[in-house]
Amino acid sequence: MPYLITVTILWAFSFSLIGQYLAGQVDSDFAVLVRVAIAALLFTPLTLWRGLPARLLGGLWLAGALQFGITYLCLYRSFSVLSVPEVLLFTVLTPIYVTLLDDALARRFNPWALVAALVAVGGGVIIRFQKLEGDYLIGFLLLQLANATFAAGQVLCRQLLARYPTEQPLYRFFGHFFLGALALALPSFLLFGDSSRLPQTAIQWGVLAWMGVFATALGMFWWVKGSTRVDAGTLAVMNELHVPAGLLVNVLIWNRNADLPRLALGGAIILASLWLNRLGRRRMLAAA
Repeated sequence: MPYLITVTILWAFSFSLIGQYLAGQVDSDFAVLVRVAIAALLFTPLTLWRGLPARLLGGLWLAGALQFGITYLCLYRSFSVLSVPEVLLFTVLTPIYVTLLDDALARRFNPWALVAALVAVGGGVIIRFQKLEGDYLIGFLLLQLANATFAAGQVLCRQLLARYPTEQPLYRFFGHFFLGALALALPSFLLFGDSSRLPQTAIQWGVLAWMGVFATALGMFWWVKGSTRVDAGTLAVMNELHVPAGLLVNVLIWNRNADLPRLALGGAIILASLWLNRLGRRRMLAAA
């Protein structure tokens, strides 16, 4: 849990930095490429290439491609057909995908985890809800694919580490995750990137460097490590906690306007979903 909380705080600051210094100014495909490349450069020198299960390494490549490849391709393209409030609203469904995919891979069904995820999503909707206008179906579908692939990457890493235990520490083979991400991020920039919108200031380069080292490299490493120490329901709910955390950072640092009563109510509901998930686990253990 401490790992997930730490990363939630990191990502909350990242949300504000992207909105303040990168969004609409720096090509999104280039931003993703730089983040992934920095992370790959940090982990690759530590990476083992032999002596590990082939399915573990191949699965990590796939997970990286899902979370940083398909997810961001869909996410950034959704901004062309949706308003920012609509994008934020449609991304709150990730916890549902996390618990359903984890149950599917484990060949079980945990109703308590699903209920906790639904409650967490309800809290996110309360915080993010905005009136929908115009034709938003294509954008909604793009973001559901992004949500599903982001959830799939997390669940896949969690399941791989459980099914293929190794004596080697995670940092000795986590570089494969970022190499898988790089395998999609680089072609994405070459095909869709706009070279006229590269960073122009030292602050923009600094933000990208910070994002690469902390939000991407350390953030994803700690998130995956933390995901193996909690149950799927807790992981699902933690995917929603970035919503109030990100808005709170935005209010405190950038003095942006926010509906504080809605933020407090939604945040309280998300935290309550953690308690609900824990209650469900206790009851399931007692019934076993």
